[in-house]
Amino acid sequence: MSGIILLCRAGFEGDCAAEIQDKATELGIYGYCQTQPDQAYVTYHCQAEEADHIARKLALKELVFAREMFVLLSAIKLAGVDDRASAVLEALLPHQESFALAGDLRVETPDTNEANQLSKFCRKFSVPLRQTLRKAELLSNKPLAKRPLLHVMFVNSAHALTGYSYSYNQTPHVGGILRLKMPKDGPSRSTLKLDEAFQVFVPEHERDKRIQAGMKAVDLGAAPGGWTYQLVRRDMMVQAVDNGPMADALMETGQVQHIREDGFKFRPKRKNVHWLVCDMVEKPARVGELMTSWLLEGDCQEAIFNLKLPMRQRYAAVKEYLAQITEQLQTHGTKPFEIQAKHLYHDREEITVHLRWLPKS
Repeated sequence: MSGIILLCRAGFEGDCAAEIQDKATELGIYGYCQTQPDQAYVTYHCQAEEADHIARKLALKELVFAREMFVLLSAIKLAGVDDRASAVLEALLPHQESFALAGDLRVETPDTNEANQLSKFCRKFSVPLRQTLRKAELLSNKPLAKRPLLHVMFVNSAHALTGYSYSYNQTPHVGGILRLKMPKDGPSRSTLKLDEAFQVFVPEHERDKRIQAGMKAVDLGAAPGGWTYQLVRRDMMVQAVDNGPMADALMETGQVQHIREDGFKFRPKRKNVHWLVCDMVEKPARVGELMTSWLLEGDCQEAIFNLKLPMRQRYAAVKEYLAQITEQLQTHGTKPFEIQAKHLYHDREEITVHLRWLPKS
C-alpha cells in the first residue's frame, strides 16, 4: 500500500480529492483518490516513489483544502490486538528505508466526532509507542527538527494508518488544526477566523515586522467587530467600515474609527494602510476584484479576506477565483506578489485568502 493521506474538514473530501488529483497531474503523477463522505481525509493512491515525490515537491501551504499531508506506508488492523505499540512497530519495520530515522512522532485522528473521541487515547498511547520505536531505532531519542515526522493516524479504535512527512513540508499543529479559544469580550465567533489567518499566513519569525502596534488597518463590512477586534488587540488603528453598529467596547478603545459607508465604495484618504481585512457576504468574484484593486492602487500592503463557496464543485470555483486575482495582479501590477488561500479550521462554507506585495530583496 502506498500513496498520500490528506486530512480535511468533514464534508469537503470531494474538494480535497479534486485538488490533489489536479496538483499531482501537474507533477506528472497519475493516481486515483479513495474517500468516503464525512471521513475527513482522502487517500490518493500512487506508486511509493511518486508519493515521496509529492511529499517533497507539493507544498502543503499551496493546498487550499488539505490541512495536513503525509506519505502512506501501511494500514493496521488493531481489533483484538493487546500490544498496539508492537503492532505499529511491526507495520513500520518493512518501510524503515523510506524515512530512515524519524525525528518525532505524531499520533492523531481525522477531525470527525467518532475519531475525536480517541484523542485522549492518542495522547496516552504516544508515550509507550515512542519508547517502542526508539528501542527499535526508528525514532530519535530526542526530537530532531530536520528529520521526517512519523504519523500514526487512528481512523477508529481498530484501524490505523502509518506514514511520514518531511520537516520542511508539514504543519506544526496536530491534524493541521489550530485550536483557538473564543475571547470572552469577542464581538462574534468570526473573530477566530482572522486570528487563525494571521497565524497561518504570517510566519512567526516575520510577525514582529509585519504585524506592528500603530499600523493602520481597514476592516470592510466590520460590524459588529469580530475582525476589528483582532486588529485592535494587536494595537492597530482601525477604520471600521459598515453601516451597521459596532460593539461599544471596541469603540471605547479609542483605536477604532467607525465609518458608516458601503464597503465597496470606501477608499482611505491617505496611502498609509498596511492591513485590509474583509469578511463581507458577497459574490466571491466581486470581493476578489475589490481586494485586488486595493492592492493595485496602493491603498494597502496586505489583505486578508474570505470568499464564500458554492454548494458544488468548490475546488473548481476556488481555482477560478484565485486565477482571476493572479491574472489581474500579473497584468496590472509592477511588483512581485504572494497569494495564499486556505480552508481554515474556523472557516465553514468559505476560504480565507491572503494577498501581499513582496518586499524588495
